[in-house]
Amino acid sequence: MRSALRLLCCLAALIAVAPSVAATEDPEAIAAQLRDRALAGDGIAYDFVSELTTRFGPRPAGSSAEHAAADWAAARLRALGFDGVEIQRFPLVGWIRGEESVEIVGAHPQRLAAAALGGSPATPEDGIEGEVVPFDSLEALRAAPPGALAGRIALVNQRMPRIAGAYGALVPGRLFAPGEAADRGAVGLLLRSIGTGRARFAHVGSTRYRDGRVPLPSFALAGADADQVERLLALGKTVRVRLHSQAGHVDTHSQNVVAELRGREAPDEVIVLAAHLDSWDAGTGAIDDGAGVAIVVAAAELIARLPQRPRRSLRVVLYGAEEVAQPHTPETGGAAYLERHAAEVGNHVLAMESDFGAGAVQALSLPGGVAESEFGRALYRVLTPMAVVPSREPPGRGGVDIAPLVEAGVPAFVLRQDGSRYFDFHHTADDTLDKIDRAELDQNVAAWAALAWLAAETGTDFRALSAAEVDQ
Repeated sequence: MRSALRLLCCLAALIAVAPSVAATEDPEAIAAQLRDRALAGDGIAYDFVSELTTRFGPRPAGSSAEHAAADWAAARLRALGFDGVEIQRFPLVGWIRGEESVEIVGAHPQRLAAAALGGSPATPEDGIEGEVVPFDSLEALRAAPPGALAGRIALVNQRMPRIAGAYGALVPGRLFAPGEAADRGAVGLLLRSIGTGRARFAHVGSTRYRDGRVPLPSFALAGADADQVERLLALGKTVRVRLHSQAGHVDTHSQNVVAELRGREAPDEVIVLAAHLDSWDAGTGAIDDGAGVAIVVAAAELIARLPQRPRRSLRVVLYGAEEVAQPHTPETGGAAYLERHAAEVGNHVLAMESDFGAGAVQALSLPGGVAESEFGRALYRVLTPMAVVPSREPPGRGGVDIAPLVEAGVPAFVLRQDGSRYFDFHHTADDTLDKIDRAELDQNVAAWAALAWLAAETGTDFRALSAAEVDQ
C-alpha cells in the first residue's frame, strides 16, 4: 500500500501538462487537481501534526496542554486565512491519572503493566487487595450471581481479534464491566486491553459513571500481563492482586475550535470537517487524533489557496473532550457544538469526521441516494485513481464528535481508512508521531480536499437524497 501511494505521488507530481486550477471552472477538474497537489506533498498536514504533538505532547481533556493546543490551533487557522476563527469553551469535569500500580502479591509477586481507565476513582492510600476471578467476556461477568465477587477483583479477559468491527464489539466491556463487577461485590476490576498490539502497553479509555461516579477502581491490563495472570490461574494458583491509584477529578473546561472558509454564494449552507484535539495521556495523540486534525485543516487549507472560495461554507471544527465521559451529563465537544449552533443546524448540509489515524483511505460511504446521484458519480471518478472504492457499509453516525449532528438530521459521509494497525497503538504510550506515514497522510488529505470541494461546489441537496433513501 505504501509503495503504491508513493508511486501515485510521483505520478501526480509529473503531471506538468495539467491546466492550472485558475484556468478552469469545472468543479470536477478542480477536485482532481486538488487531489494531485495533495498526493504530490503540496500540503501542511505532516508539519501540522508534528508541531501539535511536539509542542503539546499528550492533551487530556480539560488539561493545560489541551487548552494551549486549542489556542495554538486557533492562531494557526487565523494565519492561514480562515474566517471567523473562534474558541468555544464549555465546562468539564477533568480526570487526573496520578501515580498508579498493579501488582501480584503473595507467593508469586510481580509488577503488571496496567493503567487506570478514565474516570476510575482513587484507591485508599495503601491500595486494594483481592483475589482475581477471571471471566472470558462481559456476558460471563453478567452471568455471575449477586455476591459472587465479594471482596474480590474481577478480570475480564477477552481478546480482540484483528478484524473489522472487533473494537466496537468489545468496548461495552470497558464501559459497563466496572458497574457489573461492583453489583456482584467486587472491590476492583481488571480488563484485558482492547487492542491488537503485542507491545507491553495498556490500552486505556473511559468507562461509564453511575450516579456520578465510576463504581470501583478499574484498570486496563496489557495483553501480555493478562496472559501471565491466566497462566498462573491455569497452574492452579490463587492470584492475589494489589491495585493502587491516586486518580482524581477537577472542575475545568474544554473547548471546540471553529473556523470557516465562508462560501461565496451560499454561505449559510455549512459543511462540517471534524476531528478532535484532545488525546489520552500516555502517548502524544498522534494517530488519535492529531492526524485527523492535520488532515481536515490541510484539506481546507488547500481549498483556501484556490482563486475563489467554494460555493458553500466549509467549517473546520476541532472538537474538545472527545475521549472522556462525564459524571452528570453526556456533554462533550459534540454536544456542546450542537447546543451552541442549534439555530443553524438546519442549514448544515453535510458532516464528516477524521478520527481513525493516518491509514490510507480505501472506501467511501455515502447515503444511498447520494451515491447514485451525479454528484456521487463525479466524486467516485475523482477518487477512483487513488484506489478508493464504494463501501457497502452505510455512513451510520459518522463518528463520535459529529454523531449529535447526525442524530439531528445532518447527513454524514465517511472516508473509510486502512485500520489494520490502528489498534496496535490506539490509546497507548505508543501513539506517537513515528507511527504516521507521510504518503498515507497526504493520500487522506487528497481524498478530503477533493470531496470537500465537490460537496461545497454542488447544489445537491444531501438531506433530501438521504431522506429519500430512508423512506424507501
